[in-house]
Amino acid sequence: MNNTEKIYSFLMMIFISMIVLTNIIGVKIFEFSPFFLDKNITLTTGIITYPLTFLITDIVCEVFGKKRASQMVLYGFIASILSLLFINIAVVLPGSNAWINYSLGYSSVDQMQNAYRSVFSLPGFLISASMLAYLVAQLIDVKIFHYLKTLTNSRKLWIRNNVSTAFSQLIDTIIVNFIFLYFGLNLEIEIILNIIIASYIFKLLIALIDTPLVYLGVYYANKSIK
Repeated sequence: MNNTEKIYSFLMMIFISMIVLTNIIGVKIFEFSPFFLDKNITLTTGIITYPLTFLITDIVCEVFGKKRASQMVLYGFIASILSLLFINIAVVLPGSNAWINYSLGYSSVDQMQNAYRSVFSLPGFLISASMLAYLVAQLIDVKIFHYLKTLTNSRKLWIRNNVSTAFSQLIDTIIVNFIFLYFGLNLEIEIILNIIIASYIFKLLIALIDTPLVYLGVYYANKSIK
């Protein structure tokens, strides 16, 4: 394996790890207090890892091209489906008494099984919304990034990094929140819009922070494959 394939494989490994981690940690929620609202907004912790995937996508698109970036997105989609499949298989498997003595705070198999299920069971609407949002947003990110790279004659990396991420993150946020919150939980449109805005601002902050990391990643990737 040459250096080009090693770097690409390394970036794909990070990308897929972030996608799978998003599925796992996304069940936990936390409160975010945006400056424009007088109340807290509840967000999933998947918002910590998921925006980082756009950083990796932009690095791969810049160094290896549109085709390789799209390929990575599709592999990430497959890995995400597999992780969700086996997580759900693990949820339905019956518990064992053998683990009770090694677990803290659980007095029965049913109690431990219910605790496991409460952590790893994901609503069908949330899974469908997140998978659809992921695939659409990531492919749009790749297309916009490649288009802007051609338009700017491969200059001004910061423009295509931020513009492609900002637009694709907006698409992602609208799809996942609207499907899950409106069709899944039947929340009012006003509440959904507030959550979408707060989520998007949080993602934009991460996107702005990751711009230097994109430059750093592109620099070292190009240096390593020469």
